[in-house]
Order: sequence, then structure tokens, then C-alpha cells
Amino acid sequence: MASFRFEVVTPERIVVQQDVEYVSLPGKGGQFGILANHAPIAAALDIGVVEFGPREGEREQIALGGGFAEMNGKTLTVMGYTAERAEEIDVERAEAAKERAERRLAQKEADIDFMRAEIALKKALVRIRVANNNRNKK
Repeated sequence: MASFRFEVVTPERIVVQQDVEYVSLPGKGGQFGILANHAPIAAALDIGVVEFGPREGEREQIALGGGFAEMNGKTLTVMGYTAERAEEIDVERAEAAKERAERRLAQKEADIDFMRAEIALKKALVRIRVANNNRNKK
């Protein structure tokens, strides 16, 4: 199977830099896949799960905090606001963030930033999902 270069970078670091056969990305309009020799594309990415690896078989996952993707030639570059590999995720911290966000959303006070709380909840849920998927593979 044909492969291509896959890179995930954040403002702080390079998270992934390897050859893969398949990548699934959380686009603003829904999840979409990239294979080798894909047409050039630039896309806005939502908070969600990035899955990558072989076309068939076990793949790795990353919790992405939104960003952009560009497929150009034989390289797919994801520029994420945040990105964590499954093994890097602190599940207790993610659970605490989830509970904080849920409490804020349950409040009916005018001074609560609901958009920010919804984003925090979505990020926490994605982090927990990726970490749990990784644990279930072992």
C-alpha cells in the first residue's frame, strides 16, 4: 500500500512525524479520510480524534484541539492548537476538566461564558475517549 508523510505540529512541539497509509481527521463538516496521492487540500479542523496508521489494522490516535490541515504532494501537515498522543493524556486531569465544564454549563448565571465551557467540555471528552481507546487496546 502506498504511504505518505504525516506530521502533526503545535505551537510548542512536533507531535507526529512518520509515514502512514491512512489518516482520519475531524473536519468542521465532519470526519474525513486521507490516503496517499490525495489531491491537494487545505481544511479547517474541529476538536476531535485524529486516527492514523495502516489502511487496514490497528491505528494510533491523537486528541486534537482544532487547527488546520494541508495535503500538498506527499505530505499531510496538521497544525493543531493542541495535540496529545493517547499515552500522554492525564485521564484524571481530563475528568476534572470535564466535571468543571459540566458544572459551568449547568449554572444559569449571565456571567458564565457558555461557548468557552462547551469547548472545554468537548476537549475533555475527546481526551478521555482517546485515552480510553488506547487503554482498551492493551
